[in-house]
Amino acid sequence: MGFMTQNSEKNWTGEVADLLRVREGFVLSGVDPDSTPGYADDKDAAAQDLAAGAGDLDELQERLYAQSRSEVSDASVLLVLQAMDSAGKGGIIRHVVGSVDPQGVLLTAFKKPTAEELAHDFLWRIEKRVPQPGFIGVFDRSHYEDVLIGKVRALAAPEEIERRYGAINDFEKRLADGGTRIIKVMLHISYEEQGERLMERLDRPDKHWKYNPGDVDERARWPHYMDAYQTVFERTSTAHAPWFVVPANRKWYARLAVQHLLLGALRGIDPQWPVATFDIAAEKARLAAT
Repeated sequence: MGFMTQNSEKNWTGEVADLLRVREGFVLSGVDPDSTPGYADDKDAAAQDLAAGAGDLDELQERLYAQSRSEVSDASVLLVLQAMDSAGKGGIIRHVVGSVDPQGVLLTAFKKPTAEELAHDFLWRIEKRVPQPGFIGVFDRSHYEDVLIGKVRALAAPEEIERRYGAINDFEKRLADGGTRIIKVMLHISYEEQGERLMERLDRPDKHWKYNPGDVDERARWPHYMDAYQTVFERTSTAHAPWFVVPANRKWYARLAVQHLLLGALRGIDPQWPVATFDIAAEKARLAAT
């Protein structure tokens, strides 16, 4: 279906999903965080394309929601956002996901597990937040924290981390088999860019609330996190739930690329407006008579 407007796709020189998808042999260190794969124009053009794509995204999301309310449909979308601190997850949620009707979005920002959550398997709290049919689910951080920070900070034994990779693959396969399109995105910024963004948070009083002293502690473990991400990609980028690494030093590109990935997933579902279950002409006559 031709939902993508000419204005929002004219500056793309390649298919984003193909360019950013993690495949066999992928090496994270080979991705330039400053690059803009597949996009041939600049920040100003990207702003126009993002606005044009927002209309398409809004309509497709509404169709998805409407279809699930009126007929048997198991389709949903899950967007998983992972990144180092300050990489722009909030901007994706605000500028991309925020362009659709919020009643059809289920957003979860996973924090440090509570005592109750720690008493269960690591996927227990995740299972409760998967999107129902008709919804776009968004995970701001996710079950992948349990094999990223869990590995880097040795919060679980090595054999437990190994078990979790398999459990994640099984969990995501069940979701996909149940009708959920899974888009897993790692927003990839450089070490230098993160330093500048964290410093900006300290320089601006209106950004102090975003700053967490613990971010510097995690920053000191940067090489270990990059190694942990590499392992995640090798072990959990599958046909049913692929990873996409989005260069994110340029926020405008990251937002546009994630929007494009969402549009691709929704166009693949191809949701339709439900057909009326009543006699339209008769209802018009009844209404006109009131």
